[in-house]
This record gives sequence, structure tokens and C-alpha cells, in this order.
Amino acid sequence: MSINKTHLWLLLAFALVLRLISLAAYPLMDTTEARYGEMARLMVETGNWLTPQFDYGVPFWGKPPLFTWMSAYGIELFGLNEFAVRAPHWLAGVATIVLVAFMAYRAGFSALIAALVLATCGIFSIAAGAVMTDMALTLAMTISMVGFYYCWLGKDKHSRLWGYLGFFGLACGLLAKGPVAIVIMGIAVFPWLVLQHGFFGAFKALWQRFPLLSGLALMLVVALPWYIMAERATPGFIDYFIVGEHFKRFVVSGWEGDLYGSAHDEPRGMIWLFWLQSAAPWSLVLPILAWKRRNVLKAIETDHQGLFSFLMCWLISPMILFTMAGNILPAYVLPGVPALGILIAMLVDKHDFKWLTGTAAVLPALLMIAMLVLNMGKADSKSDRVIFENIVDSAPAFYVGKRPFSGQFYSQGQAKKLDSVNVLNNLKTFHLIGKSDEVDALIHKQALSCSPEFTAKSKRSLYTCVTG
Repeated sequence: MSINKTHLWLLLAFALVLRLISLAAYPLMDTTEARYGEMARLMVETGNWLTPQFDYGVPFWGKPPLFTWMSAYGIELFGLNEFAVRAPHWLAGVATIVLVAFMAYRAGFSALIAALVLATCGIFSIAAGAVMTDMALTLAMTISMVGFYYCWLGKDKHSRLWGYLGFFGLACGLLAKGPVAIVIMGIAVFPWLVLQHGFFGAFKALWQRFPLLSGLALMLVVALPWYIMAERATPGFIDYFIVGEHFKRFVVSGWEGDLYGSAHDEPRGMIWLFWLQSAAPWSLVLPILAWKRRNVLKAIETDHQGLFSFLMCWLISPMILFTMAGNILPAYVLPGVPALGILIAMLVDKHDFKWLTGTAAVLPALLMIAMLVLNMGKADSKSDRVIFENIVDSAPAFYVGKRPFSGQFYSQGQAKKLDSVNVLNNLKTFHLIGKSDEVDALIHKQALSCSPEFTAKSKRSLYTCVTG
């Protein structure tokens, strides 16, 4: 093995292991990670594995349950801690990398480079180990796209099985984030089929090369039962999730129907800038490499059965979908990011290894800096873990004002929002948590005997109160 390849292998291992180690290095932060981590904790505590819960008895209709199942199984395996809720998402990231490496290898390109590019891509590294919905969807879409392409090639006796794998991936996508998975795949696949076969030939290819009816049946058998059971358990779910989350969220600016947060209103087309930022450094490398290899792109496309255009369609499909949407986040580019690894692998040659190594080292270096910053107190400004580390007794705790999700998670649901001071009447000792001015006002108004114990970087303070 050449010294250059050795460096690449070491970088890949370092990037993956560093991200794995980092999973336990900082608390769940508000709002996204703490919210989804608390939903997984509630799933395990209540034993309700059907409907994710926003709070005790409050169903979460915003997303299907796959990401919650992942974190909940992590808690079952490793206990209630940050590593447990994040590790399944890291494993999903590793599985995605393996699929991308396999696809590159089977096409005759470097599986190592494809894997390294993906592992050191900014948004992918962040999501691979964050309690979010996006890595589950990304793995599902990767399964779908790999299965589709090899089914279309039809080169071996297993072609039909590849087709079924693609439909299984779509079923996982339905359980990860809903019908948007089918939309993204359709945006990627159909234009590519038109490029290969013409408009009418695309429909013919779909019918002849793919197990459409039996594949759709497989997809529905895997995904539909949960949708039916979820609607029966909490009527209204289908209307909110399908109409609200899949239509109004993206076409109604500042949509106010969101039950679980606030809508975003970004300028139209912002998703493309999000992609440049989030997929860095490789989003900047790809156009440079494509220009550098422009004279051989046609040969690459022809020699590899349309793979280059397939990957480009895959890469840009999320951006096409969300170009006219205002309610977007940077993570929405993730389902297309795996294609970036194979595209880079197709375009580099051995003379690029030196700068490739340097570029791949950027992300691990930034990750180490981020871990240092977070552990120097930045994470504590967005999480209440440190507050509950300072509570050494079993006295009940109450939030004055807003109760953050990190407070729910780290108190294991025991810290309640103080809706009425009457609940304090029969308590001898209790804790109050909140902004100092809000808590001080309550103490003064109710003539409570409380002493401040600790003020966190989140600007919330812990008070211990004694009656009688």
C-alpha cells in the first residue's frame, strides 16, 4: 500500500473514531437534540413504542418514529446517557458510508476515497451522531438509490432483488420522514431515466426493469401498518402530518400551524447556499474537479452506464425540491450528500492524493476545536444538564417560566413547569429553576424562603427553598 493511501486510511479511521468518541463529550443541547432525546426517553419509560410523545400523554405528530426508535433502542442497550441516544445515528452514518464505498468499488473507483469524502463532509459528520431525523432518512435514501441503480443495470440474476432493496429503502424513508422520501427519489430518478431512455422510454424502462407492483406492495407492507395504527391511536395525525408537514410547511411562509416549534422563513433558493456551506469542503471541491476533468466527463458517463449523471441527479434532488420553499434547514440537503463521495472518487486521480489528504483533514481538525469549545462551557449555555448535576437531594424541582427539553431529559421528566404555586403548599423542601429575575419576583410575591445555589451559563439559576 502506498504511503498516500495509508494516510487516507488513517484519516478515515480518525474521522470516524473521533466522531464516535465525541458522542459522550457534550450534553444534549436545546432545542433539537434535547427534544428528540427526551422523546426517546419517554418512549422507553412509558413503553409506548407506537407514537412518539412530545410530553407525557402529548403525541408528537411532526415526524414518523424511526429516529425515535433508534435512540430508544440505544437507551435500552446503553442506559440513559448522551452516548446511548446518539450512537444509533452514528451507526446509520457508518452504514451509509459502507453503501457508498460499495457502490464506488463496484463501479471501479476508489471505495476509500468515496468513504473518506463522506466521512469528512461537514453536514454528514454533524448528523452522524446527532439526535435528529436526518441520518435515518439519508441511510434510507442511500439504500433506495443503490437498489434502484443496480436493478436498472440488470447485469446479474440478483437484479430483481436490488429492486426490492430499493423499495425497502423507500419504506424506511416513509418511517424516517414520511412521503418526502418518495418525492426526493422521484425527483432524482425520473429525470435521469428520461436522459437515458427519452420521456416515453422512461415509463417503459420503469415497467420492464423494475418490480413495480410487487415492490410497491413490499413498501406498503413494511410502512403502512404503522401509519394506520398511529392514526387509530391518535386521530388527526394523518391530516396534520401529510397536509401540514408536507405541504403547508414548505409553501406557506412562516406557517403558523406548527404544533412543536416555529416555522422558518428563508429566502427562496437559499437551499443551494445551505448546500455550499453544509457540504463543505467537498461542495467546493466538486465543481473544481469537474472543470478540471471536463474533457473526460462524457467518456466517464458513457463508460460507466450513466453513473455520473445518476449521481448528479441524486445529489441535487433535495435542492430542487426545496428551491421554492422558505421553511428549510441546512440539514435538508443531507439525502443527496452520499452521492458526493462517489462523484469525487470518480473524478480524482493519484496525483490528487496529496491535496485530497489535506482537504480531508479539515473536518477532523474543526471537530476537535468544536469539542474543545463545547467543553469550555459553550454547551452549558444551551443545556441544563449542569443544573441537575448540582441537585444532590430528591426534592422536587419546578421551572419558573419556560421548561427546556434538556431540563425534561436530565431530570428524567421529574422537573415540572410551575403552573400554580398551590403545588408548593405541602412541600417542605423544593427547588426552583429559571431566570433570576422571574424566580426572584415569584419568591418575593409568595414570601418564599429560598436561597440561590447555582447560576448556569444558560442564565437559568437553581434555588433551594424551605418552608416552615
